[in-house]
Amino acid sequence: MADPARARKLAVRIRQIVSAAIESQIKDPRLGMVTLTDARVTTDLREATLYYTVYGDETVVADSARALASATGVLRSTVGRQTGIKFVPTLTFVADMVPDTARELDEALERVRHADAELARLRENATYAGEADPYRRPDEDADEDAVEEPDDAPSTQTRSAS
Repeated sequence: MADPARARKLAVRIRQIVSAAIESQIKDPRLGMVTLTDARVTTDLREATLYYTVYGDETVVADSARALASATGVLRSTVGRQTGIKFVPTLTFVADMVPDTARELDEALERVRHADAELARLRENATYAGEADPYRRPDEDADEDAVEEPDDAPSTQTRSAS
């Protein structure tokens, strides 16, 4: 097992090499505007997973995936030449869904903001269905009468014999 820090450094280096190679060496017409977003290498340095996004619709994404799959051998040999490591990891390309998920979350947040604004607008002229304070409160006058003792009641204090 290799050091995890070494695996991270190798992942960054592989992403740089593959990005430059896609831009300069791969001339496949199916390849769209591909951006490598992340690279991860296993700790044994045998497999590298490259995450990418493609600008365009679903057909462009599918065509780019096929182009990257066909160019994997060329890209792996380029990585091997430029890194100089003993065993070149296998390259696997995975479409990165984070931008799509982020876009969906932004749309959901925008819908919630509009719903909150509509609720605030409706709340401006709203009144209570009953009283503003719906909880029962004991009558303050009744409490004062209950505390005072009547004058003709016997006293509860005992007198001491002096």
